[in-house]
Order: sequence, then C-alpha cells, then structure tokens
Amino acid sequence: MFRRLAARVFWTFSRWKLVTQPAPDRPTVLIGAPHTSNWDFVVMLAIAWSQRIEVHWLGKKSLFTGWRGPIMRGLGGIPVDRADPKRVVAEMIDRVHSGDVFGLVVTPDGTRKGHTHWKSGFYRIAQQTGMPVTLGFVDRTTLTTGLGPTIEVTGNVTADMDRIRSFYADKSGIRPENRVEPRLREELETD
Repeated sequence: MFRRLAARVFWTFSRWKLVTQPAPDRPTVLIGAPHTSNWDFVVMLAIAWSQRIEVHWLGKKSLFTGWRGPIMRGLGGIPVDRADPKRVVAEMIDRVHSGDVFGLVVTPDGTRKGHTHWKSGFYRIAQQTGMPVTLGFVDRTTLTTGLGPTIEVTGNVTADMDRIRSFYADKSGIRPENRVEPRLREELETD
C-alpha cells in the first residue's frame, strides 16, 4: 500500500508523465535506459510501484555493505559479485521456475557515463532463462517515461538489437550527454 501511495504522490507532483504499455504477466528482464542519471532509480521505482511490478535489480556488491544493505535489499536489490556472475543467472533461473512474477531491472548502458557500448548481461540472462525483455525508458525531450514493448530474444543478436535500437532511437535520458547508443560489444566483433 505504501509503495502504491508513494508512486501516486510522485506522479502527481512530478513534471514527468507516465506513458506505459502493460507489464508482462510473467517474469521479464526490464531494461532501464537510457541510464544517464541517479534519478533514473527513483523514476524506475515509481514506474514499478504504480504498475504493481515486483522489481529486482542488480547492483555492485559494495552497495549492500553496512547500513545500506537492508535498504537496498528492501528496494529489490540483488548484490552482484563480479567474480561470480554465473551465480546471478542461476538465481534468476530458480526464481523463474518458482512461479514468481517479477521484473529484473538491468541498466545495460552501465553506470551513467563513460561507456561506448551496452553490457550484454541482460541479453544472456534473457536467453538462458527464457525471460522476455521489456523496454523501459526515460525521455527528457518529451518528459515521458514508462514501459515500452516486451520482446522475445531470438539469438540473432544484431536483429534483436536493431529492434531495441529502433525503440530507443528517440529516447534521450535525463542527461542526454551521457547517453550510450544501444550496441553490444558482440555486435562490434561481428561487424
């Protein structure tokens, strides 16, 4: 109840407008892009809470130390040990098989700036778990945010990324100067 009320207050007083397609009724990898500001996290929670989506998100292990740990876990955080990334995929497979409906929020363009390509973890998780990919967005140009289409990955990385690029082509993020073009390193290696 608190989350829904917090989301309602956010959308009432925010200059941002929620424009969204329905959330899938099964587990999904939820892309949060363009990820250009720390405010993206707040907007993502407001979207999820207003749409009644149970969200989980991946964060570096150091975010979960000390007093921040319980807060981050309470907001859906899953600590990632970069030395053992396969554990995250295994955990997601277990959650999918458990029957829980949730959105795993992934920001493939990294930590807000300084990258030349997207990280492919979201794609690998979708492939290995059978989860679809829901395209969440933030667009400063129109002051809109929400959920776009949900797609199934086919294994044809370039074709799938072309669909994703097409959707994000006109989305600028909160800080457009930090936007990273949706392109995976795997595509660059095959071009």
